Amino acid sequence: MIFASVPFKMMPAQQIPLYEEIAKRDSDFYERLAAAGFHFDFGEDGTGLMMKALRTASGYYIDVGASELIAEGEIKVKSGVAIREIKEHSVLFADGKELLADLIVFAIGFESMNEWLAKIISREVADKVGICWGIGSGVPNDPGPWEGELRNMWKPTRQKDLWFHGGNLHLSRFNSLFVSLQIKARMEGIPTPVYSDS
Repeated sequence: MIFASVPFKMMPAQQIPLYEEIAKRDSDFYERLAAAGFHFDFGEDGTGLMMKALRTASGYYIDVGASELIAEGEIKVKSGVAIREIKEHSVLFADGKELLADLIVFAIGFESMNEWLAKIISREVADKVGICWGIGSGVPNDPGPWEGELRNMWKPTRQKDLWFHGGNLHLSRFNSLFVSLQIKARMEGIPTPVYSDS
């Protein structure tokens, strides 16, 4: 509920000092990750994981235990170099280096909701709906204009009767109630105008 009470416009100012403290407190850990070849940042403006998630739904990794294994060298990572060939027990990279592996995991990130909408329904519908997710902050992959809320999420879209529901457990649980109420209101003929700045 605390998260839901903070307007997105105010979050960067709250997140920057938080991630500065995390980077300072855990500096040894992050130095070991960097030395192991794990690329990370705290957002292009220092706002960290939460703002990356809200703005682009990409570019972040939530540590569930593997980061320590990477820092210790138990899990090998290689970033920023194209793969030339995958062999039975190794990967050969474009820079000529070969990495031995028992298991190869391609961690390539997320695809936008708009792209999978085009695949599932049609490009025409995807283009009609527009960008899903992001708040219009103007950072790369979150173009403006400022929306003030997540684009096309948990509210009517430009495509009649098409709703988007997603995010982590918190966002999904919290917003499912509002989606249900909006759909029920429409089924009952209750006017439910949607806020729009344009």
